[in-house]
Amino acid sequence: MKVSIITIAYNSAETIEDTIKSVVSQDYSDIEYIIIDGGSTDATLEIIDRYKDKISTVVSEPDQGIYDAMNKGVDSATGDLIGILNSDDIYADEKVITDIVKTIGDKEAIYADLVYVDREATDKVTRYWKSGEYKKGAFVKGWMPPHPTFFVRKACYDKYGTYDLRLKSAADYECMLRMIHKHEITLAYLPRVITKMRVGGQSNVTVNNRVKANQEDRLAWELNGLEPKFYTLYLKPLRKVGQFLKKG
Repeated sequence: MKVSIITIAYNSAETIEDTIKSVVSQDYSDIEYIIIDGGSTDATLEIIDRYKDKISTVVSEPDQGIYDAMNKGVDSATGDLIGILNSDDIYADEKVITDIVKTIGDKEAIYADLVYVDREATDKVTRYWKSGEYKKGAFVKGWMPPHPTFFVRKACYDKYGTYDLRLKSAADYECMLRMIHKHEITLAYLPRVITKMRVGGQSNVTVNNRVKANQEDRLAWELNGLEPKFYTLYLKPLRKVGQFLKKG
């Protein structure tokens, strides 16, 4: 199985080398690595160039934001399975893609666990997102898988669409809601940490951003003609509280 991994970058000189190394060090042989850069003005492209012999595609041009860049990556991907690893995230070890391919079987998508780590000391865990097995209807109860661990078959993007640019911070949530909850694609779960995510995500930096994210979550349901329960969008952020209690 060919696996396409997409990295989205913009002025990511401080972190992107760690991301690239975590991909090119994978022990799985059939990987197509795609980097979509938004036209960086720092040393990002110089760092990418050091690894050009191990990267399948590099695109550097202005875009309409992170989800537009993701769509560019998905459109250019030729693999059977697609995963997205942003430029401040890293895979936990060199066996991640091997384990993903072994576990997915005949399912349409797979997800795993994730840890948030300190920006400088990436071995220092600040939050542990244990996803757990998916049960039908779990999105209504505020559940979602961590997007940086979500691998989905190219055929699903072709059939159900990519990331909706009407959303600025929740298009990943909307995409998974659409595929998993609305269209009921088949899922596998790999019960281990595969991704380390540096703290400081776009939708969680401030209370104001969290409020805006909650509004976008509601819009994600509306765009799909779905009706959440009155408690759904309150449970979603509340589920994160437990992630701070378990750190390994």
